[in-house]
Amino acid sequence: MAKLTKKQKEAEAKVDRNQTYSLNDASALVKEITNVNFDASIDLAVRLGVDPRKANQMVRGVVTLPHGTGKDVKVLALVTPDKEADATAAGADYVGLDEYLQKIKEGWTDVDVIITMPSVMGKLGPLGRILGPRGLMPNPKTGTVTMDVAKAVTEVKAGKIDFKVDKTGIVHAAVGKASFSVEKIAENAGELIQTLIKLKPTAAKGTYVKSIYMSSTMSPGISIDTKSVNS
Repeated sequence: MAKLTKKQKEAEAKVDRNQTYSLNDASALVKEITNVNFDASIDLAVRLGVDPRKANQMVRGVVTLPHGTGKDVKVLALVTPDKEADATAAGADYVGLDEYLQKIKEGWTDVDVIITMPSVMGKLGPLGRILGPRGLMPNPKTGTVTMDVAKAVTEVKAGKIDFKVDKTGIVHAAVGKASFSVEKIAENAGELIQTLIKLKPTAAKGTYVKSIYMSSTMSPGISIDTKSVNS
C-alpha cells in the first residue's frame, strides 16, 4: 500500500470515519481538506438498494445542476447541414457529420458529450464499440438524441449531466469544483440526490439510498447522513 503524503495525512485527520455529516457540513469539509494545485473536482458516490442486473431496477437519468459542473464541457453536434447553424449558435464546440464520423472511426474521441438527431443514429451504430465504452454514445433517454439540437447543447453547456447506476449499485457523478462555494456544492449535490430519489424503481425494496460519500480529487471520502437528504 502506498504511503500517504503529508497533505493526505492532514486531510485524513480532519475526517471522522465514525461520523456521518450533513450535506452542508460535508461540502464545507471537502473544501477544507482539498489541497492540490489545481481546481479539483467534487464527486458524489451514492450507493442504491437496487439490483442493476434487473431491468426494472435500473436507475438512469439526467439532472441539470443549478450551478453547473465548473467544467468546460466539449460538445460535438453530429447534425445534418440544416441544423449546423443552430448547433453552432448554441455553443457546440464541433459541428458537422460525415467528417466527424470518419474521425471517430479513426479513433478520435476528444469530446465530453455527443448530441445528434434521430435520423443520424443509423450512422452511429457501427461506431458503438468506440463510443460505448467511453460513455459517448448518444441516447434519447439522456436527451442527446433530439430534433431540438440547440436546446440540448445549451442544457449540456449549462450543467446538465447524465448518470447511470453501475453494476455494483453505485451512481458516481461530479457535482462541482473545489473553487465553488459551500452553498453551491451542497445545492448541486442535493439536486442530484433528490433526482435519484424521484427515480426510485417500484421494484426496489428495503432501504433505497444506502450510503452517500463526497470526495474531491485525491481526498478521503466523507460520509453523508442519508436521513438528512432522504426526506
